[in-house]
Amino acid sequence: MANNSNRLLVPQARAAMDTFKMEAASEVGVNLKQGYNGDLTSRQAGSIGGQMVKKMIQSYEQQHGGTQ
Repeated sequence: MANNSNRLLVPQARAAMDTFKMEAASEVGVNLKQGYNGDLTSRQAGSIGGQMVKKMIQSYEQQHGGTQ
């Protein structure tokens, strides 16, 4: 059975996640375009993912009384 790690648990969140990804890419200075982005380096893709995780952790901490 194939494991697709790109599958969202809540498919209705696709548009919001795409917007979130574009915002994170902009913040780290990566030119991300709609659709295929296979020309990105691993470093660029990793910096986008890292920024997304950082923002998710910040959001969780703020919602649960943690510090920034």
